[in-house]
Amino acid sequence: MPRRNNTREPSSARRRPQRHKDVLHGQGGHRAHDFRCVGCRLDVSLDAPGTGHRNHCPHCLASLHVDHRVPGDRASPCRGRMEALTMTARPDGEWMLIHECLTCGELSANRVAGDDNALALVRLALKPLQDTGVASRTLLTL
Repeated sequence: MPRRNNTREPSSARRRPQRHKDVLHGQGGHRAHDFRCVGCRLDVSLDAPGTGHRNHCPHCLASLHVDHRVPGDRASPCRGRMEALTMTARPDGEWMLIHECLTCGELSANRVAGDDNALALVRLALKPLQDTGVASRTLLTL
């Protein structure tokens, strides 16, 4: 049985201070090359086949509003959650995800990565056939 401390110090004064987060998450830490998804809460690697900057979860296609003007600049002040709204294709045949920020409403186009969930991509591609309002709202905002 532990000894009772007879001094009347508050319990917070006896605790060790918490380590800074950069000890674990800084350069070279155990999460230096991944992030936690805001949608499904899975750990996602930053290495994405087919694209230079991972900007969405390959499992649920959710993203954060972090890029401002250039992909990979991470300069957006919003930091809101972005949901995959629909898909489009470039003239060269490359698929693009259209994300909408739930905080500020901004739309952004992101390249599909090679390891994205194929079922989620097909469901997203077929979404305008189910709900025609999604396609018209997207066209009106562009």
